[in-house]
Amino acid sequence: MGNRANKEQFDVIVIGGGATGAGTARDCAMRGLRVLLLERFDYTNGATSRNHGLLHSGARYAVNDHESAAECIKENMILRRIASHCVEGTSGLFISLPEDDINYQTTFINSCRKAGIEAEAIDPKEALLLEPSANPSLIGAVRVPDGSVDPFRLTIANILDARMHGATTLTYHEVIEFIKEQDRVVGVCVLDHKTKEKKNFYAPVTVNAGGIWGHHIAELAGVRVNMFPAKGALLIFGHRVNNVVLNRCRKPADADILVPGDTICVIGTTSSHIPYDEIDHMHVTPDEVKILLEEGEKLAPSLATTRILRAYAGVRPLVAADDDPSGRSISRGIVLLDHEKRDGLDGFVTITGGKLMTYRLMAEWATDLVCKKLSIDKICRTADVELPGSRGAVDVKDKKEAVTISMVRKAEEGRHGELASRIANNNKFDDSLVCECESVTVGEVDYAFNELDADTLVALRRRTRLGMGTCQGELCACRAAGLLGKAHQCSGRAKADLVTFLNERWKGMYPIAWGECLRESQFSAWVYDNVCDLGSTDKK
Repeated sequence: MGNRANKEQFDVIVIGGGATGAGTARDCAMRGLRVLLLERFDYTNGATSRNHGLLHSGARYAVNDHESAAECIKENMILRRIASHCVEGTSGLFISLPEDDINYQTTFINSCRKAGIEAEAIDPKEALLLEPSANPSLIGAVRVPDGSVDPFRLTIANILDARMHGATTLTYHEVIEFIKEQDRVVGVCVLDHKTKEKKNFYAPVTVNAGGIWGHHIAELAGVRVNMFPAKGALLIFGHRVNNVVLNRCRKPADADILVPGDTICVIGTTSSHIPYDEIDHMHVTPDEVKILLEEGEKLAPSLATTRILRAYAGVRPLVAADDDPSGRSISRGIVLLDHEKRDGLDGFVTITGGKLMTYRLMAEWATDLVCKKLSIDKICRTADVELPGSRGAVDVKDKKEAVTISMVRKAEEGRHGELASRIANNNKFDDSLVCECESVTVGEVDYAFNELDADTLVALRRRTRLGMGTCQGELCACRAAGLLGKAHQCSGRAKADLVTFLNERWKGMYPIAWGECLRESQFSAWVYDNVCDLGSTDKK
């Protein structure tokens, strides 16, 4: 204990750089704690980046899970206030089709209202005026306050605010061992994946916010959390078919949510139990694609002729009951475990379960417990204090009147809020586009490199949406790699990273590689193999 350097000593260590971990780091830092956040790869690497981006009203859970529904609508309204640059209040429709039981609509509306969710039955003709893409054969519709949320922006905003309040946040630092003194966790040993060095950090409390990976983290600490991996597959379409979130008004099932977000829309999701050892290697199957397409077209028939950009899958961090290792008794709510009371291991806490929608509430619960253990009496303020990017009017330096510039500025403001003023626009080079699909400039790329911890092309995609549009990186990846090579003064590293980025894009395109998608992927392969000379680099 006596030889610990000050820089290694914290009040709390948070493991996991998803929304919950970032939110917990922010809450702890806002309450005056010395915080260390550790993420084994990049922020939003797990389930946070692998969902449909729905700003839940809670309506989906109202009939079967009153508590979750009530939590969702409260957090929905909080996020609209504190994270306005991450949220789009599209509204939502729960539609009944001829094969659905129209009587379920009454049960649904009553359940919503009991949970505090505004739900209004509207005439099918009015519903089609509100959302023309909806199936014209619908026989009923209920309007609810759904919306969309960008999980990447939301998480980074929490990271930025945590750092503004003094937190230390480290990516590519994986916890490989817990440091114990008798029955107390007093620190962690981590592997720095970049330098391959091992480092020790110390704190009287460590929070396991690793989502589905929390199962493994708990095992390292010598305790057990019975995670039950539930895989969900989703499809991204090439443009916004709908501007209002569309849901099926029935008991939750596969492919019954169509969410618009930014320039695209997402249909999801499926649900299937998978072995725990597969959670790092998600693959979307042909059967899952078929289900998503067949059911999605029932919500919005035009999906049948809309280009599919990619498929992806995430794993829900469901938790089985302690006395039910089979997983038959599943909690879909928030699970907070004090391992001192549960397992006799002091200084260790697990926060898991829940949903992206309730990340802030999960962080509040975890931080309340941390403060209790540290005998600190500070209240939570995260529901009232806006996140960076959502704090007042946007102050963009460039006042040029050119239409193209103003459109670019609007895109930057949408992604970064008032922080867009930090994006350089001093000359034509700064203003030149790297990604036309998403209007990402050189200035924004440099901002992500310098201030948002984006040190790879994949991380850059998560910070700016570069490569998320129609071309899926076909044109912008090479330009971005050039800027990455310049930033790191290493063209070889940038070339290798370009291969990694393109292979990651291909993983999402492979399950839907037919027609236009297959032709474009083959063209991209030809361009990069022959023009950019990536054929000599191993792509396997």
